[in-house]
Amino acid sequence: MTRYSNAFSKLFDRFSRKAQKSLDIKPHELFPLNPELPLPTGISESELFDFLKSVLVEDAPPQEMADYCQYDFRRFVYTYGLARDLTGKGLELGSNPYFTTMLLKEFTQIDLSLANYFNSELGSTVEQGVSYQKPGSKENSSIKLKSSQFNIEEEEFPFEDEEFDVVFFCEIIEHLLINPIAALKEIKRILKLGGALILTTPNVSRLENVAKMIAGGNIYDPYSGYGPYGRHNREYNKHELYLLLTYLGFDIDAMFTADVHLNNANGYAPIADFSALLKKREQDLGQYIFVRALNVREAGHKKPAFLYRSYPADELE
Repeated sequence: MTRYSNAFSKLFDRFSRKAQKSLDIKPHELFPLNPELPLPTGISESELFDFLKSVLVEDAPPQEMADYCQYDFRRFVYTYGLARDLTGKGLELGSNPYFTTMLLKEFTQIDLSLANYFNSELGSTVEQGVSYQKPGSKENSSIKLKSSQFNIEEEEFPFEDEEFDVVFFCEIIEHLLINPIAALKEIKRILKLGGALILTTPNVSRLENVAKMIAGGNIYDPYSGYGPYGRHNREYNKHELYLLLTYLGFDIDAMFTADVHLNNANGYAPIADFSALLKKREQDLGQYIFVRALNVREAGHKKPAFLYRSYPADELE
């Protein structure tokens, strides 16, 4: 028994060391998940982080704001990077809690309007105070930010045709319940020909989701205490966004995926064991998708069949 026990022990040790070696390989060592942050000229990453961490909306819990900034800082900066060379009139949909807003106001030449949906009276305007410290300064500043109130799935946007040079549609499309085409067509209506749509959204094909499915886990978002709009109702991958935006008359000007938070794929399955299978799509595995698309031609008039079902056949294509 001792001889067999020793043999089994050695075999188990070898297996354990191999498994541990696989787990020691970090996701970013195998895949390009962390593109360089597009920092504003003359501003260090730490200075930019301190600036954003100082942003505080009136009546918002300070610790919750600080945690949100810590968690999503890289997402805000990647979004800014898609807009830093743009000018003209811009609209940011879903701007609260204003981290991206403050980056755009401080470091771009975009004349920015804001929109939110707080379940307040539709068509109204809400004003919120925001305190912050300018980059590289400890001096306290404040600003009043006004935003139009409307539900982008149910309301016509309260703006004129071709009013904006750029529209920001960030971390919204995954929350929509009914008809994302309707919201995107409203964006297209208010966007000038040649204008830019900047869209960001969680990537359903992210490496962590691949590992979850291999481990037998579920990738769908839990139900939310904030109601149906509080959860991710439908996430997308790069190919789907390409198909959707192309159908709507946009050309993709830039598109990439990137990790924003700590990547926990190894917590579900050792990624080194299946990394070879993913090499052909290594650019598609980041946690978020970042897109800049240009409004260049007429949109399709129906609904793309890859995204919709159970509609009359003459409404799909």
